[in-house]
Amino acid sequence: MHQTTLLLFAAVSFVGIATPGPTVLLALSNGSRYGVRRAFYGFVGAVASDLVLIGAVALGLGALLAASVFWFTVVKWVGAAYLAYVGVRLLLSKGTLNAAADAAGTHSDSNRSIFLKSFLTAVTNPKGYLFFSAFLPQFIAPDAPLAPQYVALTVTFALLDLAVMFGYAVFGAQAIRLLKQAGARWLERVCGAMLIALAGSLALYRRHAA
Repeated sequence: MHQTTLLLFAAVSFVGIATPGPTVLLALSNGSRYGVRRAFYGFVGAVASDLVLIGAVALGLGALLAASVFWFTVVKWVGAAYLAYVGVRLLLSKGTLNAAADAAGTHSDSNRSIFLKSFLTAVTNPKGYLFFSAFLPQFIAPDAPLAPQYVALTVTFALLDLAVMFGYAVFGAQAIRLLKQAGARWLERVCGAMLIALAGSLALYRRHAA
């Protein structure tokens, strides 16, 4: 793959990844709730979802969702329901600070749970499949071997995703140090409300608008 093409892909991808969305909100919330070290499991979940999404698109799932009203609707409502569930949990959170909660042993979320939240939030969103279906072919040369190109794009996107999620988690962790307990509660409520709003927008999303 030509270096210029890869750099252009990286630049466009960075803008898309950094734009606040469900996984970004989770990285921000995880950083504030658990600190950057435990939020790392959410980063891994986000990167794992990238591998699934791009792999599924390469195998034709994106095209299936674009063509099938039934399967698009199924994935859409599963994704909307899961986003709403995560949002409601954040709204009901007491905003317990990470250090105090770990000392008291009151954090119920395991590292596996942190991973799954980020992973499931991405893989149950049909917009991701449609996005990659429209986005990736712009950087693929059809007259060259496809597998190496998909690998290069996947690695680039995953590394950028990891870096952006890390940045948001650090921001969340630093913000909580300044805002303290009340700030933690309100940050989680804002993130929860935004996730519920995103769930509503996903529920209203129409396949033909992709």
